[in-house]
Amino acid sequence: MLYWLAELSDGGDAFNLFRYITFRAGGAFLTALVFGFLFGLPLINVLRKRQGKGQPIRSDGPEGHFVKAGTPTMGGLLIIGALVTSTLLWARLDNAFVWMVLFVTIAYAAIGFADDYAKVSKQNTAGVSGKTRLLLGFIIAGIAGFWAAQYHPDELTYQLALPIFKNTLINLSFLFIPFAMIVIVGAANAVNLTDGLDGLAIMPVMIATSTLGIIAYAVGRVDFTEYLDVHYVPGTGEILVFAAGVVGGGLGFLWYNAPPAAVFMGDTGSLALGGALGAIAVATKHEIVLGIVGGLFVVEALSVIIQVLYFKRTGKRVFLMAPIHHHYEKKGWAEPTIVIRFWIISLILAIIGLATLKVR
Repeated sequence: MLYWLAELSDGGDAFNLFRYITFRAGGAFLTALVFGFLFGLPLINVLRKRQGKGQPIRSDGPEGHFVKAGTPTMGGLLIIGALVTSTLLWARLDNAFVWMVLFVTIAYAAIGFADDYAKVSKQNTAGVSGKTRLLLGFIIAGIAGFWAAQYHPDELTYQLALPIFKNTLINLSFLFIPFAMIVIVGAANAVNLTDGLDGLAIMPVMIATSTLGIIAYAVGRVDFTEYLDVHYVPGTGEILVFAAGVVGGGLGFLWYNAPPAAVFMGDTGSLALGGALGAIAVATKHEIVLGIVGGLFVVEALSVIIQVLYFKRTGKRVFLMAPIHHHYEKKGWAEPTIVIRFWIISLILAIIGLATLKVR
């Protein structure tokens, strides 16, 4: 919205700054950060008062988690409020990709909110049925995939772009929409599975979003794409503003989610942020790079899939407990040790993901 202040500029005054995506991304970051600090404690107090016993703790979970009983959930509302407010203030509201990513984020937040509400009100860990969540998630992702395809350049429409090999495109044709659905739904649920320890999910989300935001900015500039040898997707640069909002809101949330957490993100935040990562990847034609940048989320999801399939086949477990962060808890690792090491892994994967932009 503030972008339109640039119309007041004569080209040499302060209003001209609003033309620049980088300036507005900085504004979005600060706005979201301040939002988190201002509304974090009041929101936690409201959630604690309304939820009473807080988020239910799994009876079969690690023993150390029982001390977390009574901690309120739905803290994702703080992140979503911060990033939506900052995006609406600082992004160009005539940009289709911004609205597509916002649509996925808010819609998945609504699914997560319904799930969190069901868990808290019934005081069990069941929540909304998995089939219902998946059905709604696939419908939203299908709309987003079709939406993005309408604004991709003709030469990239319904194509799968490969990292490093710019001249290699795979024509998915009508399969592009199902592919986009799998990317978005998979990312949402992978982040959701990762959100099991204080501070574990939010930092890798911020790292991955920052990386994808940089990629979005790069592929949205024709001069950068020529140098970096990647495909040009007009309009995606504006996603950097959204990504900055995620990082600012995420830092504000982490202030209260750091061990011992005063509030949990809940499905409200994890589904929304994971869906946002998937949506950005689809918009920028970097779906495969998301698998690298978000490699931690992939491993967490795979650990659950492997555990379930192996147990059904043999009656035995590969991991002491899945997702894999609980496996290390069962092995005696301290929670902060697991969290910080997983953060380090996420940072390494993000650097590898960025390296795909310029490989000769």
